[in-house]
Amino acid sequence: MFPFTMQIAEFQQLIRERYYTTDSARGPAGTFLWLTEEFGELAEAIAKRERGDGDDAELASEFADVLAWLTTLANITGVDLADAIHKKYIADGGPAGTK
Repeated sequence: MFPFTMQIAEFQQLIRERYYTTDSARGPAGTFLWLTEEFGELAEAIAKRERGDGDDAELASEFADVLAWLTTLANITGVDLADAIHKKYIADGGPAGTK
């Protein structure tokens, strides 16, 4: 395990700084299509692992890609992920059925 932690807001800012210009030009619909493609690649990596011929590094990489593209979509639609997560899962004890 890598001895590094990052806050959600820090990751969102990192993605914004690196990719916002090109991502915003693509727009939400195009970015969502990229995200769905990444979900497909993650699904394939999980399937390989379930069959016993998966690569843990590939699986981790696909999880990172999905998170990055989801964060990109949040950035270009103006959603603060840390705030959204706090409101949905922390404030008032989180959604029903979590305890």
